[in-house]
Amino acid sequence: MKPERGFVAERALARHCPELLARGPDLAALRPLLARSGERLARHLSGALAPLLGGEAPLLRCAEPTETTAQALAAELPGLAAHALFGFGEARLPLLASIAAAGIFRIVDRAFGGKGLAPNPLPAAFPMAAELMIARLEALIATQLGAALAAACAGDATLHPSAAFALQRRDSVLASLAPFAPAEPLLSLIFEVKEEAGEPWKIRLALPEAALAALFGIGMAAPRAPRTAPVHDSAALPPALGALALTLTARLVDMRLPFATVATLAPGMILPVSVARQVPLAIGEQRIARGTIGEIDDCVALQLTTMA
Repeated sequence: MKPERGFVAERALARHCPELLARGPDLAALRPLLARSGERLARHLSGALAPLLGGEAPLLRCAEPTETTAQALAAELPGLAAHALFGFGEARLPLLASIAAAGIFRIVDRAFGGKGLAPNPLPAAFPMAAELMIARLEALIATQLGAALAAACAGDATLHPSAAFALQRRDSVLASLAPFAPAEPLLSLIFEVKEEAGEPWKIRLALPEAALAALFGIGMAAPRAPRTAPVHDSAALPPALGALALTLTARLVDMRLPFATVATLAPGMILPVSVARQVPLAIGEQRIARGTIGEIDDCVALQLTTMA
């Protein structure tokens, strides 16, 4: 069958630029960037940890990036540790930082004038002093990681401005934190911290393979202008609203007891409780923030870490 006339396109064919047709960065090509970042981070962390370790910079060694899964990672970190889940980029892609409990207790012991010894055996939970030190270490790791990535990307890639690391959640048990799907492929960096005395302890970073390109800002879209919420100055509010008092509630302990125990409660009975690592702050039933418990001017204080 022969058409009576030739076919004519209704519009011009699309012509895509090479940037759109090019394939994304290969995982094998990005691993050297991750390894280089790990080496730089080890040097940055060594100097940053020195004030917490009596002024002596520890020796930090970073192993080559290794492949693992979330399930395997949970099996390697079954005991007490400080796990912090950071988000980076506009999509808040996850990056896990895990600090060995022994290292935290040694730093806390030095802070109280000790020789930097960890208790043996380790306790089942972190005390309040350790919780405050964990928050300080998390902020230190986030800052130094951003600096190391920016230096490692020089000449190869550009670290995206939205790649700042923001703390999302933290927990002392990795299974409770559940940062990744069990079978999700991960890349892991292990840092061994060696001090003058005592056994070395470890800091571990892990992130999904799919987030590796975004970590170095490759293929990430330009940052959108942040949405700014209107600032409400108390002086600008009507007097009736500015002076309105609201009751804020910080729930320190939330425990469950079997009915048999509740039925036998009596004066003098001791109930073991543990203060939550992230204390919720609420107005009525509406949670507005979370924070950690500390002390200021001999009074119990709440330091806000995240806003709802």
